[in-house]
Amino acid sequence: MYISDLELITDISKGVVKTLEKNGYVEIIEKQIERNPFINKKIKKDNAHLLTTEQQEAFNRINKSEYKEFLIYGITGSGKTEIYLQLIERVLRKEKTAMVLVPEISLTPQMIDRFLARFGDVISVLHSKLSIGERYDQWQNIKMGKSKIVIGARSAIFAPIDNLGIIIIDEEHDGSYKSETAPRFNAKEIAKYLAKKNDIPLVLGSATPDIGSFQKAKEGSSEIIKLSKRANNSKLPEIEVVDLREELAGGNRSMISRKLSEEIEKNIKNKKQTILFLNRRGFSSFVMCRDCGYVVKCKRCNISLTYHKNDDSLKCHYCGYEERLVDVCPSCKSKSIRHFGTGTQKLEEEINSLFPNASTIRMDIDTITVKNSHENILNKFKDENIDILIGTQMVVKGHHFPNVTLVRSNCSR
Repeated sequence: MYISDLELITDISKGVVKTLEKNGYVEIIEKQIERNPFINKKIKKDNAHLLTTEQQEAFNRINKSEYKEFLIYGITGSGKTEIYLQLIERVLRKEKTAMVLVPEISLTPQMIDRFLARFGDVISVLHSKLSIGERYDQWQNIKMGKSKIVIGARSAIFAPIDNLGIIIIDEEHDGSYKSETAPRFNAKEIAKYLAKKNDIPLVLGSATPDIGSFQKAKEGSSEIIKLSKRANNSKLPEIEVVDLREELAGGNRSMISRKLSEEIEKNIKNKKQTILFLNRRGFSSFVMCRDCGYVVKCKRCNISLTYHKNDDSLKCHYCGYEERLVDVCPSCKSKSIRHFGTGTQKLEEEINSLFPNASTIRMDIDTITVKNSHENILNKFKDENIDILIGTQMVVKGHHFPNVTLVRSNCSR
Protein backbone atom coordinates (compact mmCIF):
# COMPACT_ATOMS: atom_id res chain seq x y z
CA MET A 1 0.00 0.00 0.00
CA TYR A 2 1.18 3.51 -0.80
CA ILE A 3 1.62 5.98 2.07
CA SER A 4 -0.81 8.34 0.33
CA ASP A 5 -3.44 5.53 0.25
CA LEU A 6 -2.94 4.82 3.95
CA GLU A 7 -3.37 8.50 4.79
CA LEU A 8 -6.54 8.67 2.69
CA ILE A 9 -8.17 5.51 4.11
CA THR A 10 -7.34 6.19 7.76
CA ASP A 11 -7.42 9.99 7.66
CA ILE A 12 -4.07 10.25 9.43
CA SER A 13 -1.07 12.48 8.75
CA LYS A 14 2.44 11.61 7.60
CA GLY A 15 3.65 12.29 11.15
CA VAL A 16 1.41 9.55 12.52
CA VAL A 17 2.64 7.15 9.82
CA LYS A 18 6.24 7.93 10.79
CA THR A 19 5.38 7.23 14.46
CA LEU A 20 3.80 3.90 13.49
CA GLU A 21 6.98 3.03 11.60
CA LYS A 22 9.17 4.05 14.56
CA ASN A 23 7.18 1.77 16.89
CA GLY A 24 7.36 -1.15 14.49
CA TYR A 25 3.69 -1.28 13.47
CA VAL A 26 4.35 -0.50 9.80
CA GLU A 27 7.35 -0.79 7.49
CA ILE A 28 8.06 1.83 4.82
CA ILE A 29 9.88 0.51 1.77
CA GLU A 30 11.00 2.51 -1.26
CA LYS A 31 10.49 0.64 -4.51
CA GLN A 32 10.75 1.81 -8.10
CA ILE A 33 7.68 0.92 -10.16
CA GLU A 34 7.93 1.05 -13.94
CA ARG A 35 4.97 2.64 -15.69
CA ASN A 36 4.14 0.75 -18.86
CA PRO A 37 2.22 2.78 -21.52
CA PHE A 38 1.48 -0.48 -23.41
CA ILE A 39 -0.10 -2.32 -20.47
CA ASN A 40 -3.68 -2.10 -21.79
CA LYS A 41 -2.85 -2.98 -25.37
CA LYS A 42 -3.98 -6.33 -26.73
CA ILE A 43 -1.88 -7.07 -29.77
CA LYS A 44 -1.88 -10.19 -31.93
CA LYS A 45 1.52 -11.49 -32.96
CA ASP A 46 2.39 -10.69 -36.56
CA ASN A 47 5.02 -12.20 -38.83
CA ALA A 48 6.91 -10.74 -41.77
CA HIS A 49 4.93 -10.56 -45.01
CA LEU A 50 6.17 -11.61 -48.42
CA LEU A 51 7.59 -8.53 -50.13
CA THR A 52 6.59 -7.49 -53.63
CA THR A 53 9.28 -7.15 -56.28
CA GLU A 54 9.54 -3.38 -55.72
CA GLN A 55 9.63 -3.79 -51.94
CA GLN A 56 12.31 -6.46 -52.13
CA GLU A 57 14.48 -4.29 -54.37
CA ALA A 58 14.12 -1.38 -51.93
CA PHE A 59 14.98 -3.65 -49.00
CA ASN A 60 18.08 -5.04 -50.73
CA ARG A 61 19.43 -1.61 -51.68
CA ILE A 62 19.10 -0.25 -48.14
CA ASN A 63 20.08 -3.42 -46.28
CA LYS A 64 23.53 -3.72 -47.90
CA SER A 65 24.34 -0.05 -47.32
CA GLU A 66 26.35 1.68 -44.61
CA TYR A 67 25.98 5.48 -44.32
CA LYS A 68 23.70 6.73 -47.05
CA GLU A 69 20.49 8.72 -47.27
CA PHE A 70 17.60 6.96 -49.01
CA LEU A 71 14.31 8.49 -50.08
CA ILE A 72 11.51 5.93 -50.48
CA TYR A 73 9.07 7.65 -52.80
CA GLY A 74 6.09 5.33 -52.66
CA ILE A 75 2.43 5.88 -53.41
CA THR A 76 -0.10 5.42 -50.62
CA GLY A 77 -0.47 1.72 -49.82
CA SER A 78 2.80 0.69 -51.49
CA GLY A 79 4.02 -1.00 -48.31
CA LYS A 80 6.67 1.37 -46.98
CA THR A 81 6.02 0.33 -43.37
CA GLU A 82 6.60 -3.35 -44.14
CA ILE A 83 9.99 -2.41 -45.61
CA TYR A 84 10.79 -0.50 -42.41
CA LEU A 85 9.81 -3.50 -40.28
CA GLN A 86 11.96 -5.97 -42.20
CA LEU A 87 14.94 -3.59 -42.26
CA ILE A 88 14.68 -3.21 -38.48
CA GLU A 89 14.35 -6.98 -38.05
CA ARG A 90 17.66 -7.41 -39.89
CA VAL A 91 19.24 -4.67 -37.74
CA LEU A 92 18.13 -6.39 -34.51
CA ARG A 93 19.67 -9.66 -35.69
CA LYS A 94 22.98 -7.80 -35.85
CA GLU A 95 22.40 -6.81 -32.18
CA LYS A 96 21.95 -3.17 -33.10
CA THR A 97 19.12 -0.71 -32.37
CA ALA A 98 16.70 1.34 -34.48
CA MET A 99 14.97 4.71 -34.34
CA VAL A 100 11.68 5.54 -36.09
CA LEU A 101 10.25 9.07 -36.23
CA VAL A 102 6.66 9.94 -37.11
CA PRO A 103 5.33 13.48 -37.54
CA GLU A 104 2.16 13.38 -35.44
CA ILE A 105 1.30 11.96 -32.03
CA SER A 106 -1.87 10.58 -33.61
CA LEU A 107 0.26 8.34 -35.85
CA THR A 108 2.28 6.96 -32.93
CA PRO A 109 -0.35 4.48 -31.57
CA GLN A 110 -0.88 2.87 -34.98
CA MET A 111 2.85 2.59 -35.59
CA ILE A 112 3.36 1.18 -32.09
CA ASP A 113 0.67 -1.46 -32.63
CA ARG A 114 2.40 -2.72 -35.77
CA PHE A 115 5.81 -2.77 -34.10
CA LEU A 116 4.51 -4.47 -30.94
CA ALA A 117 2.86 -7.14 -33.08
CA ARG A 118 6.16 -7.79 -34.85
CA PHE A 119 8.81 -7.26 -32.16
CA GLY A 120 7.13 -7.47 -28.75
CA ASP A 121 8.18 -5.39 -25.74
CA VAL A 122 11.62 -4.23 -26.94
CA ILE A 123 10.04 -0.89 -27.93
CA SER A 124 10.08 2.50 -26.24
CA VAL A 125 7.87 5.38 -27.26
CA LEU A 126 8.56 9.08 -26.72
CA HIS A 127 6.10 11.90 -27.32
CA SER A 128 4.61 14.86 -25.48
CA LYS A 129 1.40 13.12 -24.39
CA LEU A 130 3.20 10.72 -22.05
CA SER A 131 3.15 11.62 -18.36
CA ILE A 132 6.42 12.80 -16.83
CA GLY A 133 6.76 9.46 -15.05
CA GLU A 134 6.13 7.43 -18.19
CA ARG A 135 8.60 9.56 -20.12
CA TYR A 136 11.21 9.02 -17.41
CA ASP A 137 10.70 5.25 -17.47
CA GLN A 138 10.91 5.11 -21.26
CA TRP A 139 14.08 7.24 -21.20
CA GLN A 140 15.64 4.95 -18.57
CA ASN A 141 14.78 1.82 -20.56
CA ILE A 142 16.48 3.30 -23.62
CA LYS A 143 19.52 4.45 -21.64
CA MET A 144 19.97 1.05 -19.95
CA GLY A 145 19.67 -0.80 -23.27
CA LYS A 146 16.37 -2.57 -22.50
CA SER A 147 14.70 -0.99 -25.52
CA LYS A 148 16.00 -1.85 -28.97
CA ILE A 149 13.55 0.29 -30.97
CA VAL A 150 12.61 3.91 -30.25
CA ILE A 151 9.44 5.32 -31.84
CA GLY A 152 8.30 8.87 -31.43
CA ALA A 153 7.74 12.38 -32.66
CA ARG A 154 10.58 14.80 -33.43
CA SER A 155 11.88 15.06 -29.82
CA ALA A 156 12.63 11.31 -29.87
CA ILE A 157 15.70 12.12 -31.99
CA PHE A 158 17.43 13.07 -28.71
CA ALA A 159 16.81 9.66 -27.07
CA PRO A 160 19.96 8.21 -25.41
CA ILE A 161 20.04 5.14 -27.65
CA ASP A 162 23.35 3.41 -28.31
CA ASN A 163 24.60 1.14 -31.09
CA LEU A 164 22.24 2.53 -33.71
CA GLY A 165 21.79 0.41 -36.83
CA ILE A 166 19.22 2.46 -38.78
CA ILE A 167 17.17 5.67 -38.57
CA ILE A 168 13.79 5.87 -40.33
CA ILE A 169 11.74 9.04 -40.78
CA ASP A 170 8.18 8.35 -41.94
CA GLU A 171 6.12 11.04 -43.76
CA GLU A 172 9.38 12.95 -44.15
CA HIS A 173 7.72 15.84 -46.00
CA ASP A 174 5.86 16.93 -42.87
CA GLY A 175 6.73 20.35 -41.49
CA SER A 176 6.36 19.22 -37.88
CA TYR A 177 9.88 17.76 -37.93
CA LYS A 178 11.04 21.36 -37.54
CA SER A 179 10.63 22.87 -34.09
CA GLU A 180 9.54 26.50 -34.37
CA THR A 181 9.84 27.09 -30.62
CA ALA A 182 12.95 27.08 -28.44
CA PRO A 183 15.02 25.03 -28.69
CA ARG A 184 14.68 25.31 -32.48
CA PHE A 185 15.89 22.26 -34.39
CA ASN A 186 15.28 20.17 -37.47
CA ALA A 187 14.93 16.49 -36.56
CA LYS A 188 15.87 15.45 -40.12
CA GLU A 189 19.18 17.32 -39.94
CA ILE A 190 20.01 15.78 -36.56
CA ALA A 191 19.09 12.35 -37.92
CA LYS A 192 21.48 12.91 -40.81
CA TYR A 193 24.27 13.81 -38.38
CA LEU A 194 23.62 10.70 -36.25
CA ALA A 195 23.47 8.43 -39.30
CA LYS A 196 26.77 9.77 -40.59
CA LYS A 197 28.38 9.49 -37.15
CA ASN A 198 27.25 5.87 -36.73
CA ASP A 199 27.87 4.97 -40.40
CA ILE A 200 24.30 3.68 -40.86
CA PRO A 201 21.53 4.22 -43.44
CA LEU A 202 19.02 7.04 -43.03
CA VAL A 203 15.67 6.20 -44.61
CA LEU A 204 13.13 8.90 -45.48
CA GLY A 205 9.70 7.76 -46.60
CA SER A 206 6.82 9.65 -48.19
CA ALA A 207 4.13 9.49 -50.86
CA THR A 208 4.68 13.23 -51.42
CA PRO A 209 8.36 13.97 -50.69
CA ASP A 210 9.59 17.30 -49.44
CA ILE A 211 10.84 19.30 -52.43
CA GLY A 212 14.25 19.71 -50.79
CA SER A 213 14.61 15.95 -50.25
CA PHE A 214 13.48 15.28 -53.81
CA GLN A 215 15.99 17.77 -55.23
CA LYS A 216 18.81 16.22 -53.20
CA ALA A 217 17.91 12.83 -54.61
CA LYS A 218 17.90 14.21 -58.17
CA GLU A 219 21.34 15.77 -57.58
CA GLY A 220 22.72 12.45 -56.31
CA SER A 221 23.41 13.37 -52.67
CA SER A 222 20.79 10.82 -51.65
CA GLU A 223 19.34 7.77 -53.38
CA ILE A 224 15.72 7.69 -54.49
CA ILE A 225 13.73 4.44 -54.44
CA LYS A 226 10.36 4.54 -56.17
CA LEU A 227 7.41 2.32 -55.29
CA SER A 228 4.86 2.77 -58.06
CA LYS A 229 2.48 -0.08 -57.20
CA ARG A 230 0.29 -0.71 -54.18
CA ALA A 231 1.28 -3.76 -52.14
CA ASN A 232 -2.12 -5.47 -52.50
CA ASN A 233 -2.58 -4.37 -56.14
CA SER A 234 -5.69 -2.39 -55.20
CA LYS A 235 -6.70 0.65 -57.22
CA LEU A 236 -6.02 4.18 -56.09
CA PRO A 237 -9.19 6.02 -55.01
CA GLU A 238 -10.99 8.30 -57.43
CA ILE A 239 -10.53 12.03 -56.81
CA GLU A 240 -13.18 14.60 -57.64
CA VAL A 241 -12.72 18.36 -57.23
CA VAL A 242 -15.86 20.36 -56.39
CA ASP A 243 -15.77 24.14 -56.86
CA LEU A 244 -17.78 25.62 -53.99
CA ARG A 245 -18.11 28.91 -55.88
CA GLU A 246 -20.43 27.10 -58.29
CA GLU A 247 -22.34 25.69 -55.31
CA LEU A 248 -22.73 29.22 -53.96
CA ALA A 249 -23.91 30.50 -57.35
CA GLY A 250 -26.46 27.70 -57.39
CA GLY A 251 -27.88 28.77 -54.03
CA ASN A 252 -26.05 26.31 -51.77
CA ARG A 253 -24.57 28.35 -48.90
CA SER A 254 -23.63 25.27 -46.89
CA MET A 255 -20.05 24.10 -46.26
CA ILE A 256 -21.13 20.76 -47.74
CA SER A 257 -21.50 20.48 -51.51
CA ARG A 258 -24.48 18.67 -52.96
CA LYS A 259 -22.23 15.91 -54.29
CA LEU A 260 -20.59 15.38 -50.88
CA SER A 261 -23.96 15.37 -49.15
CA GLU A 262 -25.18 12.63 -51.52
CA GLU A 263 -22.04 10.54 -50.97
CA ILE A 264 -22.24 10.86 -47.17
CA GLU A 265 -25.90 9.83 -47.26
CA LYS A 266 -24.98 6.84 -49.42
CA ASN A 267 -22.15 5.88 -47.04
CA ILE A 268 -24.42 6.01 -44.00
CA LYS A 269 -26.99 3.76 -45.70
CA ASN A 270 -24.26 1.28 -46.69
CA LYS A 271 -22.76 1.24 -43.17
CA LYS A 272 -19.51 2.69 -44.48
CA GLN A 273 -17.41 5.40 -42.80
CA THR A 274 -16.47 8.94 -43.82
CA ILE A 275 -13.59 11.23 -42.85
CA LEU A 276 -14.01 15.00 -43.21
CA PHE A 277 -10.76 16.98 -43.08
CA LEU A 278 -10.65 20.72 -42.45
CA ASN A 279 -7.35 22.40 -41.69
CA ARG A 280 -8.81 24.88 -39.20
CA ARG A 281 -9.97 24.11 -35.68
CA GLY A 282 -12.44 26.14 -33.68
CA PHE A 283 -15.83 27.45 -34.86
CA SER A 284 -15.00 30.60 -36.87
CA SER A 285 -11.55 31.67 -38.04
CA PHE A 286 -12.02 35.35 -37.22
CA VAL A 287 -14.44 37.85 -35.67
CA MET A 288 -15.05 41.19 -37.39
CA CYS A 289 -17.16 44.32 -36.99
CA ARG A 290 -19.28 44.75 -40.12
CA ASP A 291 -19.54 48.52 -39.58
CA CYS A 292 -15.88 49.55 -39.29
CA GLY A 293 -14.02 46.37 -40.33
CA TYR A 294 -12.25 45.91 -36.98
CA VAL A 295 -10.90 42.36 -36.52
CA VAL A 296 -10.20 41.06 -33.02
CA LYS A 297 -6.49 40.15 -32.89
CA CYS A 298 -4.04 38.58 -30.47
CA LYS A 299 -2.37 41.16 -28.24
CA ARG A 300 0.92 39.26 -28.51
CA CYS A 301 1.01 37.99 -32.11
CA ASN A 302 -1.23 40.52 -33.87
CA ILE A 303 -3.07 37.79 -35.78
CA SER A 304 -6.83 37.22 -35.81
CA LEU A 305 -8.26 35.26 -32.90
CA THR A 306 -10.34 32.14 -33.58
CA TYR A 307 -13.80 31.80 -32.07
CA HIS A 308 -14.43 28.62 -30.06
CA LYS A 309 -18.12 28.07 -29.48
CA ASN A 310 -17.90 25.37 -26.80
CA ASP A 311 -16.57 27.86 -24.21
CA ASP A 312 -17.56 31.11 -25.98
CA SER A 313 -13.95 32.29 -26.19
CA LEU A 314 -11.47 33.77 -28.66
CA LYS A 315 -8.13 31.96 -28.86
CA CYS A 316 -4.77 32.50 -30.53
CA HIS A 317 -3.61 29.25 -32.15
CA TYR A 318 0.02 30.41 -32.09
CA CYS A 319 0.77 31.54 -28.53
CA GLY A 320 -2.31 30.34 -26.62
CA TYR A 321 -3.62 33.80 -25.67
CA GLU A 322 -7.32 33.69 -24.80
CA GLU A 323 -10.10 36.18 -24.08
CA ARG A 324 -13.87 36.22 -23.85
CA LEU A 325 -15.97 36.74 -26.97
CA VAL A 326 -16.72 40.42 -27.60
CA ASP A 327 -20.28 41.49 -28.46
CA VAL A 328 -19.47 45.21 -28.84
CA CYS A 329 -16.79 46.48 -31.25
CA PRO A 330 -13.84 47.84 -29.21
CA SER A 331 -13.18 50.37 -31.99
CA CYS A 332 -16.54 51.91 -32.98
CA LYS A 333 -18.76 50.49 -30.18
CA SER A 334 -21.09 48.92 -32.76
CA LYS A 335 -22.92 45.69 -32.00
CA SER A 336 -22.50 44.44 -35.57
CA ILE A 337 -19.98 41.80 -34.52
CA ARG A 338 -20.06 38.76 -36.81
CA HIS A 339 -18.18 35.48 -37.07
CA PHE A 340 -16.49 34.65 -40.38
CA GLY A 341 -14.71 31.59 -41.73
CA THR A 342 -15.19 27.99 -40.68
CA GLY A 343 -13.51 25.51 -38.37
CA THR A 344 -13.97 21.91 -37.27
CA GLN A 345 -16.50 22.85 -34.57
CA LYS A 346 -18.72 24.60 -37.12
CA LEU A 347 -18.35 21.71 -39.57
CA GLU A 348 -19.36 19.26 -36.83
CA GLU A 349 -22.43 21.34 -35.99
CA GLU A 350 -23.49 21.48 -39.64
CA ILE A 351 -22.96 17.73 -40.15
CA ASN A 352 -25.07 16.98 -37.06
CA SER A 353 -27.79 19.25 -38.47
CA LEU A 354 -27.71 17.68 -41.96
CA PHE A 355 -27.40 14.06 -40.76
CA PRO A 356 -29.07 13.93 -37.32
CA ASN A 357 -29.11 10.14 -37.24
CA ALA A 358 -25.41 9.73 -38.04
CA SER A 359 -22.81 9.20 -35.32
CA THR A 360 -19.91 11.67 -35.41
CA ILE A 361 -16.65 12.23 -33.58
CA ARG A 362 -14.19 15.13 -33.79
CA MET A 363 -10.41 15.04 -33.50
CA ASP A 364 -8.35 18.20 -33.17
CA ILE A 365 -6.13 19.85 -30.55
CA ASP A 366 -9.22 20.81 -28.53
CA THR A 367 -10.45 17.22 -28.17
CA ILE A 368 -7.14 15.48 -27.32
CA THR A 369 -6.24 17.38 -24.16
CA VAL A 370 -6.78 14.33 -21.92
CA LYS A 371 -4.11 11.64 -21.75
CA ASN A 372 -4.46 8.97 -24.47
CA SER A 373 -7.48 10.79 -25.91
CA HIS A 374 -6.00 10.81 -29.43
CA GLU A 375 -5.67 7.02 -29.38
CA ASN A 376 -9.10 6.61 -27.77
CA ILE A 377 -10.77 8.70 -30.49
CA LEU A 378 -9.15 6.71 -33.30
CA ASN A 379 -9.99 3.39 -31.64
CA LYS A 380 -13.57 4.49 -31.02
CA PHE A 381 -13.98 5.51 -34.66
CA LYS A 382 -12.63 2.17 -35.84
CA ASP A 383 -14.08 -0.25 -33.27
CA GLU A 384 -17.53 1.32 -32.84
CA ASN A 385 -17.92 1.96 -36.57
CA ILE A 386 -18.79 5.64 -36.07
CA ASP A 387 -20.19 7.10 -39.29
CA ILE A 388 -18.18 10.33 -39.60
CA LEU A 389 -14.79 11.44 -38.27
CA ILE A 390 -14.18 15.21 -38.43
CA GLY A 391 -10.77 16.71 -37.78
CA THR A 392 -7.66 18.62 -38.69
CA GLN A 393 -4.53 17.20 -40.35
CA MET A 394 -4.10 14.56 -37.64
CA VAL A 395 -7.01 12.53 -39.10
CA VAL A 396 -5.51 12.16 -42.58
CA LYS A 397 -1.94 11.04 -41.92
CA GLY A 398 -1.15 7.39 -42.44
CA HIS A 399 -4.15 5.79 -40.73
CA HIS A 400 -5.64 2.48 -41.79
CA PHE A 401 -9.42 2.27 -41.49
CA PRO A 402 -10.70 -0.58 -43.72
CA ASN A 403 -14.32 0.62 -43.62
CA VAL A 404 -13.59 4.21 -44.73
CA THR A 405 -14.75 4.70 -48.34
CA LEU A 406 -15.13 8.49 -48.48
CA VAL A 407 -12.71 11.27 -47.53
CA ARG A 408 -13.37 14.98 -47.98
CA SER A 409 -10.52 17.48 -47.85
CA ASN A 410 -11.10 21.21 -47.70
CA CYS A 411 -7.88 23.19 -47.42
CA SER A 412 -9.41 26.59 -46.68
CA ARG A 413 -7.15 29.62 -46.72
